[in-house]
Amino acid sequence: MTDTRHPTSSGASTPSLSTQLLATARCVRAVEQGRSLSDVLPEVAAPLRPGVQALTFHVLRHLGTARAVVASLAPRKPQPAVHALLCSAVALLLDEGDERGAAGSAGARVPQYAAHTVVDQTVNAAREERGTARQAGFVNACLRRFLRERTPLLASLADDPVARWNHPRWWIERLQRDHPAQWQAILEASNQPGPMTLRVNRRHSSREAYRQALQDIGLASTPVGSDGLVLDAPQPVERLPGFAQGHCSVQDAAAQMAAGLLLEGREEARIHRVLDACAAPGGKTAHLLESADLDLLALDVDARRCARIQDTLARLGLRAEVRCADAARPEAWWDGRLFDAILLDTPCTASGIVRRHPDVRWLRRESDVAALAATQRALLDTLWPLLRPGGRLLYATCSVFRAEGSAQVQAFLEHHTDARVRPSVGHLLPGSASAAGQFNDNHPGGYDGFFYARIDKAGP
Repeated sequence: MTDTRHPTSSGASTPSLSTQLLATARCVRAVEQGRSLSDVLPEVAAPLRPGVQALTFHVLRHLGTARAVVASLAPRKPQPAVHALLCSAVALLLDEGDERGAAGSAGARVPQYAAHTVVDQTVNAAREERGTARQAGFVNACLRRFLRERTPLLASLADDPVARWNHPRWWIERLQRDHPAQWQAILEASNQPGPMTLRVNRRHSSREAYRQALQDIGLASTPVGSDGLVLDAPQPVERLPGFAQGHCSVQDAAAQMAAGLLLEGREEARIHRVLDACAAPGGKTAHLLESADLDLLALDVDARRCARIQDTLARLGLRAEVRCADAARPEAWWDGRLFDAILLDTPCTASGIVRRHPDVRWLRRESDVAALAATQRALLDTLWPLLRPGGRLLYATCSVFRAEGSAQVQAFLEHHTDARVRPSVGHLLPGSASAAGQFNDNHPGGYDGFFYARIDKAGP
């Protein structure tokens, strides 16, 4: 038996791989049952959580291949707990050395384990899981067969798009229709971990001063956008200078564009009263307030998420009115005063941020796209009358699907003769540049997938 524990700097031992694999398989199974990792990971014991998060992210980025391999090894699908454990082990055994060792959002890494160690520890995990001990021999046989037949077995999956791209078939087909020249690049980027990008709070420090503070503790970074720094390697936020005091926040470069797009030419346009209609967890709200003195109302329909907005603002030393309310029902929260600007970062499929949330691809269903597009359309129609003539609305989604982006805005323009679209980002594709090529600074890891359209209301 291989002991995979190793001492930490404090002298304690990290959990064995079998223990981590067992927890990882439970997380994978929960996702397959329809639960979000955002809900599942907090249930993992704190000492296990960083390693299990990194392992689970790795497995979900390879789940299409892993499922196909397990189906070949076991034509009769094993019970769910065994199936999840086998998929987790196969994902670690796949020859993906370029990603191995990549860090998760908390800085945890997926080590390079020897194949025999993965097999040994997976068998141990099967023995430890309730109801699967009798399947340990079956698990051992499947994994050893995969090691013997890896090359021909993987070759046999070459024509399976789900195994090749590790996304649902409907998702792949939609990208092929929406982005015929870029769909492969989008899928490739979505299977890689996103970089850790910081937003420097300009009310506390300049970006260059904060970059130097990072350099002073050995952390290299690259500027992006107006306030961003991309770290060369992810770090626990506790290591970032002044994080607890609000000197910076973690926010992808694509999300950081919202404040600048909404506030461009603010003085001339008389932008002061602002609505952030779907504000949680508060990153864009905070960036707006870091950028300008505003009378800002932040809404979210979930009380727990509103608490997160408050926590975010408190850490950064910012103030706004935060209300738990449904943006689609203004009669419950609107005081009748028109807004100068509205940020509508609307609920969407999150198809542009799967490199940071790899569970999303397996949780979404094809029918979700139309349902969410209907919600987006309703929010646009409801909030537009709350904007003063001469004001502006920034429509944003973290989606790469055209039904939630360009098609949505085009339909809105056809029904609102007082609306004008300003030149803006449009579809920003993950990992590189937008579909039209507007952004080519090529910072490490590129952007998350987003869509932005600034819509101005005709003046009096």
